[in-house]
Amino acid sequence: MDSLSDVLARHAGDLPGAVALVARGGQVEVAAVGSADAGGIVPIARDSLFRIGALTMPIVAAAVLLLVDDGELALTDPVARWLPALADPVVVRTPAGPVDDVVPAVRPITVEDLLTSRCGYGLAADPELPAVDLLFQVLGHPAGPVRAGGPDEWLAALAQVPLLRQPGEAWLYATSADLLGVLIARVTGRPLPEFLAERLFGPLGMADTGFSVPTAALGRFTSAYRRSAAGLVLADAPEGRWSSPPTFPSGSGGLVSTADDLLAFARALLSGHRLLTPESVRLLTTDHLTAPQRAAARPFLRGLGWGFGGAVDVVAVQPWQVPGRYGWTAGAGPAAHLTPATGTVTVLLTQVEAADPAPTELMREFWTYAAK
Repeated sequence: MDSLSDVLARHAGDLPGAVALVARGGQVEVAAVGSADAGGIVPIARDSLFRIGALTMPIVAAAVLLLVDDGELALTDPVARWLPALADPVVVRTPAGPVDDVVPAVRPITVEDLLTSRCGYGLAADPELPAVDLLFQVLGHPAGPVRAGGPDEWLAALAQVPLLRQPGEAWLYATSADLLGVLIARVTGRPLPEFLAERLFGPLGMADTGFSVPTAALGRFTSAYRRSAAGLVLADAPEGRWSSPPTFPSGSGGLVSTADDLLAFARALLSGHRLLTPESVRLLTTDHLTAPQRAAARPFLRGLGWGFGGAVDVVAVQPWQVPGRYGWTAGAGPAAHLTPATGTVTVLLTQVEAADPAPTELMREFWTYAAK
């Protein structure tokens, strides 16, 4: 019978290295194969650091629910209370229409709109829609560095872009999570990295998770790559973008972490230990989309639903899919999921950017293995 190491070894030629973790209750199996760099110089280890990309989103969503549990805000609150730049949003009359043909939003953007990625801003299936193209011009692509300055400058730039869809109407990718990060900072009066460190990372023992990598830990930090016709191309080195704190800490993709830190976060959600109330965990891991919204988001969600900050399995199409399974596969390469019904946690960390939103062959084999 295959081991977890065997599963990773079969894909050794496709990527420099990988770390995989499967936790079933108190039992944890971990495998680390390959190297942290394409040159094969630094071996991958269990504690290697990876850019976790959009796996940042569930963490930021959980942080917002901490504030809900604290009574600092409510899901139905209009975000304009803390983000006045979004007090009077306008929406393009039709998604394919010009950005200067707009109508007023029919209602305010709420906290729940941000948590469910239905605020009206974000990456759509057609990235060439004028409002989406303008969003990229102003803020940069979600996979790349932010073009605006700090959170205040970023929000001011965003407010100049019309919404693509009415609040609550459609699921759109990434921008809602960045807005959640700015919202946390405004509600608490503290920078997002500081709040996450005190309320999440410290209490859960996530010592290696943050928006930058300390100099002392750079030796454990993997290089990031993207594929090209000529092979792997270096996208970011350990001494690159994450070697110093960012001007804009991105709630949609700014964190680095390790397999064990992500396990600690998932276990906290499964047990409610020192983190969220049972009701907040239920809301986090419950699909909030309508069937038409899921269908419209199929290029990204592939039939999955969406909770708060992460996808939710709604139909058991594949062996690994259990209704209620929660998590995400990030464009930066990693994937992490938890299954409340079974108590299973899976984490797969790689450092090669995905070519499209579909799961890779390695992911599918890994999830099949974990489902046995």
